[in-house]
Amino acid sequence: MYTRLVGAMLSALGLVFVLTGCGSHSSGDDRIGVRAMVITMFDPEVEPWVKQRQWTREISVPGVRTPVRCNDSGLCVLVTDMGKTNAALSTSAVLASPRLDFDRAYFITAGIAGTPPEVGTLGFAAWARRVVDIDLGHHVLPQDDPTVPNYGFLDMPRAGTEVYELDQQLVDAVYRNTKDVALADSPAAAAARAAFPGQEGRKPDVQQCDTATGDNFWSGAASSAQTAAIVSARTSGQGRYCTSQMEDNATAAALARAGMLNRYVCLRTASNFDRPRPGQTVTELLTAIDSGAENPGFPLAVDNAYRVASAAADYLMAHPNLD
Repeated sequence: MYTRLVGAMLSALGLVFVLTGCGSHSSGDDRIGVRAMVITMFDPEVEPWVKQRQWTREISVPGVRTPVRCNDSGLCVLVTDMGKTNAALSTSAVLASPRLDFDRAYFITAGIAGTPPEVGTLGFAAWARRVVDIDLGHHVLPQDDPTVPNYGFLDMPRAGTEVYELDQQLVDAVYRNTKDVALADSPAAAAARAAFPGQEGRKPDVQQCDTATGDNFWSGAASSAQTAAIVSARTSGQGRYCTSQMEDNATAAALARAGMLNRYVCLRTASNFDRPRPGQTVTELLTAIDSGAENPGFPLAVDNAYRVASAAADYLMAHPNLD
């Protein structure tokens, strides 16, 4: 397994090298000037962009499953595929493409997430102040050592990708210009909320908080508490966990290495709570989500990710010198 992993990493690095080298031979005449690159993770997230925007160009990028779509205003949309590995490799490959000019580009993650019912609600939208990796570290089972703090989490020597603080001026700007966007809701989502204490009568809104990145699609109150503890520990007590997802530290890492993190904002909308409702087991919840039998927040989250990120993209393209 180790040999295969090293080989895959070397292949990925080789891909980026080749693409970067190709860029030096481009005349520049056929390059697309990107003003806003929307980053989605799987097909349902990109679907409203495909349907509701007009696209004039498709750019195939080696190593990326679907072409990058762009229009004449400089708006582009990417599908990275799910998980940190896919997000890092796809974003890096696109950044190295000789067909795309990112000198004036903003980057916007527009995807769905889970949320703790104490903080968010189904369909709400959250702009991240920080993206926090909850995987990197020592994870100790309580039966192996019950003295470990933070629900069994111990930090380890830093890899450098654990926490990214996003440009707060930029986050504030997109929040101000999207906080009043009309958000979708539904009776089914209202009924699902009402099963959780404190959720009855809540409506989706737009917030600022912090997002937690992990490759595992976990669920449960104890896992939620652990996530909140890791986010707090990793941010010296400043972070407030409000969404869980599987890609954003990887996306931020690729942008940081390209010198573009200061032009990145990250939006997540809640498709589900991060635990089962009272009387439901974790297994029952995850089975229902995977089968699509019980997830009334999913269509809201997909719709609201488009509504809010679309407004943000339009604002940022109209204000190219915000920073």
